Amino acid sequence: VQLQASGGGLVQAGGSLRLSCVASGRTLSRYAIGWFRQAPGKERDFVAGMPFIGNRTNYADSVKGRFTVSRDNAKNTVYLQMSSLKPEDTAVYYCAATTGLSGLAAQGSYNYWGQGTQVTVSS
Repeated sequence: VQLQASGGGLVQAGGSLRLSCVASGRTLSRYAIGWFRQAPGKERDFVAGMPFIGNRTNYADSVKGRFTVSRDNAKNTVYLQMSSLKPEDTAVYYCAATTGLSGLAAQGSYNYWGQGTQVTVSS
């Protein structure tokens, strides 16, 4: 499956953005989806993970209550809705996919990655 992330941009603190991850080549509903981010000079970190079975999406503590993952199977797209953005949310955001059932917070669990989209939050 090929993934294409988009929707990043520049936003003021407190604002919102919605990232999209569009899949091609395979039906995204058969994959668990993860969102990760990498800030300048830092390692890539887990943001959220949505299994393909059930609706128990996990979120990093730093984004819990502010970010929401949703899936539109008809469009083969997963979204990351980001609200109440903070300057520390500034990073390149990546979506990833796996057929695995567990370990969604670990980068090594994912077989497929999108190219990343830049999110910049100004103070």
